[in-house]
Amino acid sequence: MTRFDAATPADRRKLFVDAIQAHRERGSPYLTVETDPPDDGSGSAEGPDSAGPEGLGSTGSGEAPFEVEGDDVEVEGDDVEVEGDDVEMEGDEDATGAVPPWVQFGDGVVNLDCTETELDRLKDLLSEYPAFRIDELTRPEEAEGVNVRITARADPNRTAEFVDEVFLTVFDRPDGYRAWVVEV
Repeated sequence: MTRFDAATPADRRKLFVDAIQAHRERGSPYLTVETDPPDDGSGSAEGPDSAGPEGLGSTGSGEAPFEVEGDDVEVEGDDVEVEGDDVEMEGDEDATGAVPPWVQFGDGVVNLDCTETELDRLKDLLSEYPAFRIDELTRPEEAEGVNVRITARADPNRTAEFVDEVFLTVFDRPDGYRAWVVEV
């Protein structure tokens, strides 16, 4: 894969197909797609963790996507060890403080977290996609919302279309939303 984001319906679906194919070729356990945080009017939204050419988790400023207070930090390669509780992650939440919607796909299963209202919209959407069926709903006590696992018996094109419609219909993203493949 050479591109990791797209903002038009045709480009997003092509991106999702490419990600599914890359996921299968690499034998990875799953792929993850996120959306851009909602634009807060500043025009500065750059994607989840501002991922892009600098790499996943990059803030785009050359700085680490986290801030540590104190001297208890040890870095070896890509591993960071921190002693104490003074770590603040940047970029995980959108402008409202909520985590941007995400969808994972692996082994013929679509996985996502949603609210009860979004779950109702998802069930309505599934009536248009008979090859997709809810297999499991999990409502963890320690978190709000529902984790949904959907069996997808479809080719990459139909799966890509479904994922795009999940963002548009279930998560109520605008037609021009930007999607990011953040893990393959």
